[in-house]
Amino acid sequence: EVQLVESGGGSVQPGGSLRLSCAASGFTFSRYAMNWVRRAPGKELEWVSSITTGGDRTSYADSVEGRFTISRDNAKNTLYLQMNSLKPEDTAVYYCTYTYGRGQGTQVTVSS
Repeated sequence: EVQLVESGGGSVQPGGSLRLSCAASGFTFSRYAMNWVRRAPGKELEWVSSITTGGDRTSYADSVEGRFTISRDNAKNTLYLQMNSLKPEDTAVYYCTYTYGRGQGTQVTVSS
């Protein structure tokens, strides 16, 4: 059974940092590009970042470029998203995804 389990969300003040993790199982993690997407309250799903199978190439939405860093550890079957300089508009449920599935998400709230 494919599972993607996100963790690391929480509440933080503007300017703060969080590190999200996504533990993958049930498929060969190292063979798939991975992504982070998010859904803010009342908004559509938004792509945030992607990483290639080996982690050598990454891409980011303009809204997070320079503040977020995606990475992966294929030995641990885990995807990460380091989020720095968080803004209130980053408030959303964050999901890790791949071609065939998406996790349940982790809530990130940025508020003073």
